[in-house]
Amino acid sequence: MAGIEDGIGAFFKGAVRIGQTALAIGQGGWDWLTAENAPAPRVLRQTFERLGTTYIKLGQFIASAPSVFPPEYVTEFQKCLDKTDPIPFAQIEKVLRKELGKDPYEVFHSINPEPLASASIAQVHAAELKDGRDVVIKVQKPGVDDIILTDLNFLFLWAQVLEWLAPDFSRTSMKHIVQDMQKIMMEECDFIHESRNIQEFDKFLQKTGNDRVIVPKVHTKYTTARVLTMDRLYGVPLTDLDSIRKYSRDPEETLILALNTWFMSLMACDFFHADVHAGNLMVLEDGRIAFIDFGIVGRISKKTWGGIQGLMESMETRNFDNMASSLIDIGATDGPVNRKSFAADLEKVFAGMENLERMAQTSREVDEQEMNKLLIDIAEAGQKNGIRFPREFALLIKQFLYFDRYIRILAPELRMFEDQRIVRSQQDLPGLPSTPRKKKKKK
Repeated sequence: MAGIEDGIGAFFKGAVRIGQTALAIGQGGWDWLTAENAPAPRVLRQTFERLGTTYIKLGQFIASAPSVFPPEYVTEFQKCLDKTDPIPFAQIEKVLRKELGKDPYEVFHSINPEPLASASIAQVHAAELKDGRDVVIKVQKPGVDDIILTDLNFLFLWAQVLEWLAPDFSRTSMKHIVQDMQKIMMEECDFIHESRNIQEFDKFLQKTGNDRVIVPKVHTKYTTARVLTMDRLYGVPLTDLDSIRKYSRDPEETLILALNTWFMSLMACDFFHADVHAGNLMVLEDGRIAFIDFGIVGRISKKTWGGIQGLMESMETRNFDNMASSLIDIGATDGPVNRKSFAADLEKVFAGMENLERMAQTSREVDEQEMNKLLIDIAEAGQKNGIRFPREFALLIKQFLYFDRYIRILAPELRMFEDQRIVRSQQDLPGLPSTPRKKKKKK
């Protein structure tokens, strides 16, 4: 009987969710028809945010896949925020009780009912263990996994219908995109998976002798698929120059340490941190750097990494022929590619990047939309020449753009792909240099 009741309950929840989706889509269509000069990408983004978890993540997927989706949609979905109103603390306590198998106050001395953060999948609360240690608890919101599965099944069905009605649509591989999304989102919903990522990154730090960078310690005893308990770290984001000057003798050296650690993870770890925005990179009071939040990680093949290394070397010299060859190695192609034509298109793209660098010399901040446009331009240049880049490539470039912002704030004179203090090859493994190498003199 329990199995039948669960099946009926799941069917009912699914029907309700599909009804909510239909209403939200209808509202989005009405907004589009009635609003003056409302562009379709903006209306779609607002509809996705109204629909919540799955569609917010889909929006972020669109934003990180410029070689798949039209540029106007990629640009608009860069604004897709994964921030939601917090749910009542009573619901959080209920999840904790169910997941821990006991009253949460048998584990925690106290839990702050006001969340530190609230996103589509989870809510984060500060707490104190019985032994007095400060921790944070990441708690999955009730029913999120059911919503995601219902939404993705719904999207997969519609992708099949569209491919049947319009055979040309199958070229976008929408079914495969939905399947990829399901894998990514199910991993993000599994906090055991995230806890393993944290512990694996900690092993990488130990293997490379890097004691100046840390990750939060995971309390595995109080961690489940829906609850992640970690030590609380106190620090400031990598964008807070004034505070970093108090914690570090040299903000530039601090930034190089963060860059070196991230670059080395591409070579010596099974994955790389794929969301290094300012909130996920902290400078602690003792000058160490903390990488936090490993819900989103990326993995690259040896072929892609080889192409990335070639790309970085060619960016140093602005050798666009070699840059084109490296990007051809990274991407998938349907046939032969005209390398010289591709190189000419890349030269135009990087002329735009040099304009950004000139803007950075007169202002600490450069519009993030301009940086995102650079990523889109590279993808468009690839598409024009018959090249499709893997999503991991877009994730990598996005992290480069984050670090580019930190460079403008902490070390405006530093050049990421030219400075000899920055580790970018296997020969620098297994450990980080204890002191930064001298900067290469400019000719």
